[in-house]
Amino acid sequence: MTSLAPGACCMEGYEHAGTATGTTVSYKGIDIYVAEPTTPTDKCIIYITDIFGFPFGNHKILSDNFAKFGFLTVIPNLFYDDAVPYPRPDGFDLPAWVKKHGIDATEPLINKAFDYVKEKYPAVTKFFAVGYCFGGKYVVRYLDGRLNAGFIAHPSFVMADELKAMKGPLSIAAAETDSIFPEEKRHESEVILKEMKATYQINLYSSVDHGFAVRGDLGDEVGAWTHEAAFYQAVNWFNRFAK
Repeated sequence: MTSLAPGACCMEGYEHAGTATGTTVSYKGIDIYVAEPTTPTDKCIIYITDIFGFPFGNHKILSDNFAKFGFLTVIPNLFYDDAVPYPRPDGFDLPAWVKKHGIDATEPLINKAFDYVKEKYPAVTKFFAVGYCFGGKYVVRYLDGRLNAGFIAHPSFVMADELKAMKGPLSIAAAETDSIFPEEKRHESEVILKEMKATYQINLYSSVDHGFAVRGDLGDEVGAWTHEAAFYQAVNWFNRFAK
């Protein structure tokens, strides 16, 4: 695989201050958080979370920020009532949790997010996706023709065959220190993408750890700057392919 399975560092980070301004809707048995831009758009971001999932406020705040840049942004509740609690309890059994939330459990819920947008927002013709940590695997999998472009930050559990099957443009935000997406796995990914002649971008951010793009310390200059830079990396990448 080109990134490793989720580990202890996936359960660390900071909760950000802010109030979500989007709405939560129920659709075909799942909850979906919806952040609408102020003007009609033909662009949508499917937001695929880390293991803290739907209840973790950072995701909603980021979605609201994407909406401010003209992207309808939706977050499917991937884990029902089984998201990893934040802060995580001592002794939480992450490997057991991961086994319950594999491809067969996750992709049908992501598909419902696509269905929701197609049904409720017929003007949308361009689909993008962001994936943080756990979510990175699924952005890569959906770059099989269902997305115009994808962005992943500090991904986990991406298999080499999944990367090789990708057809769409991919942008990656990587942390200098990351036991899940370490240097050797990042270089392995670069080799695969180059051999595929893929359209890709890899930005490496110094002095940060796994999770920085969504759970960084915004009270620290490095944490705040890299969090914002990764966000704009995604926005600029999507705007490139939204024309």
